[in-house]
Amino acid sequence: MKLIQARPKGFSLMEIILVVMIIGMLAALVMPRLAGTVEKTRIKSTSAQISLFKTALTRFEFASGRYPSTIEGLEALIAEPATWPTQVEWERYLDSKVIPVDPWGEAYVYRESTAADADYDLFSKGPDRIEGNEDDIDNTK
Repeated sequence: MKLIQARPKGFSLMEIILVVMIIGMLAALVMPRLAGTVEKTRIKSTSAQISLFKTALTRFEFASGRYPSTIEGLEALIAEPATWPTQVEWERYLDSKVIPVDPWGEAYVYRESTAADADYDLFSKGPDRIEGNEDDIDNTK
């Protein structure tokens, strides 16, 4: 009678190498597409946050007759500024308890505008975290 030899359990080295190569090729094809999608999502999220700031700033201006100063900044939307008119009841103009940072971990830039056609400048420095170049994201993008 012939004994049947049991096959060892597990995968052979060749099978493991083949699976790792297939996974590597799939990752090489998918990762660049995902990286671009993540960056686009961050940019859209930044634009949405800036729109929320604009709405809050408009409400602030409607109540007080002015926009926050550069010194007061966006903090004036969550904490009553010292220069708030006494005859007007202050309210929180932004739902969060802290001013959110942009998706790259940087603070949004808010300041009184020097341009005649704008009341304030509000933007994110964008992916490179450097102010004043083409990847800045403001309320017009």
